Amino acid sequence: MPFSDSGPRKSKSAPPESTNEEAAYLKQLTEKQSSVLIKLVTGEKLRGWIEYYDRNMLRLTRQGQPNLFIYKQQIAYVAEDGK
Repeated sequence: MPFSDSGPRKSKSAPPESTNEEAAYLKQLTEKQSSVLIKLVTGEKLRGWIEYYDRNMLRLTRQGQPNLFIYKQQIAYVAEDGK
């Protein structure tokens, strides 16, 4: 059974470049000083809290260890740490 062509089709618009959800999530983590787990693309896992972020990087503050500036392109994921 063939599909019928009921007229001109509307082309779908491309998805937005950014939904700003990343910024909202990082802002929430920063304001609450939530403990986070950051897994890097290399597999290394880091724990701390996000003190600062911008378009390209974030600052991970760690207790008893040096604070780190991490480029976002090096991050596989960020998750709230239940510890």
